[in-house]
Amino acid sequence: MSPAQKNSARSEADRELLADTEGAGLERFSTTGKPLPVFVAFLIPALGLALYLHFGASDKVELVREFAQPPGSLAQMNDRLERAVNAQPESAENAYNLAQNYMAQGRPDDAARMFERTVSLAGRRPELLGEWAKALYFSNNKMWSPPIKALTDEALNGNPGELQSLSLIGLAAFEEHRYQDALKYWHHALAEMGSDHPSHAALVQAIGKARNGLSADEKNNNLTINHVAGLPPTPLKVRVDISPEIFEKVALDDSVFVFVQTLSGSKVPLATIRLKVSSLPAEVEFSGADAIVTSNTLSQTAAIQVTARVSRGGKSRSGEWLGRSSTTLNSKSARLKLTINLPDI
Repeated sequence: MSPAQKNSARSEADRELLADTEGAGLERFSTTGKPLPVFVAFLIPALGLALYLHFGASDKVELVREFAQPPGSLAQMNDRLERAVNAQPESAENAYNLAQNYMAQGRPDDAARMFERTVSLAGRRPELLGEWAKALYFSNNKMWSPPIKALTDEALNGNPGELQSLSLIGLAAFEEHRYQDALKYWHHALAEMGSDHPSHAALVQAIGKARNGLSADEKNNNLTINHVAGLPPTPLKVRVDISPEIFEKVALDDSVFVFVQTLSGSKVPLATIRLKVSSLPAEVEFSGADAIVTSNTLSQTAAIQVTARVSRGGKSRSGEWLGRSSTTLNSKSARLKLTINLPDI
């Protein structure tokens, strides 16, 4: 499968994940009773060619011939994929495709087992860890667990914008009626995927459902996050402005991402907030409860760097202009000013 074809398959899985907010009234994207997922159409010739190149004119040619014909159902596709995995046990791609098919069939237990196998063959890539965590979550009846948390933490440490993990953590929070937490992770995922992503509309709908669940007090201040028990917050107030020269070169609707990182150690953002150029100058506030990865919080950090990035494309990790400033946190609230005045090179 080409990268585009794999992205198509992952996008369908993303939509399934976001649509599975039980009782939320979100549109379902289940493939049950509908045409086969888009990725299957591309999968057939790719796997057939791979098997032929691997086995040549051997007794496995019959399986190669089968892959030359589109399957009539997910069950038939599943049978072919299982045989392909048995024929090529060293193929991470076969294992991954079978895991995706298991998820499409509503078999998360089998999918989790096959994603684990994929990771053992292809390495601990963040996107694979995220999909493994998703399968474990659904196989555990949508109950969060330490192994799932460990996988999503590892995925986000490797890639802070890993969509499967961000979407899954948001879904778990939504299911537990922690709507502020759901919004935090889903907004981060929305910023990463951009408006042209196939799952964008489903995520926007999910965010709307989470907002509807907020209490009146929470709706009055969408930057207020319920503090984690036992975690003393260390507020950091940041005033973000943009220089007149740069303001002339950007659009009012351009996104502005403000995020906090440590000056040493991991560069995974501790927390992030999304604004618009039209809202500048603006003051935002971060606390320990805003941490993206809960094992790494503002209250545990001394020297930090705050970056504000203007991104016309809506991506937090790349843009056109930025501003940076550093400070040291202490037991009292810290204040910081930064101006967006540099090209993002």
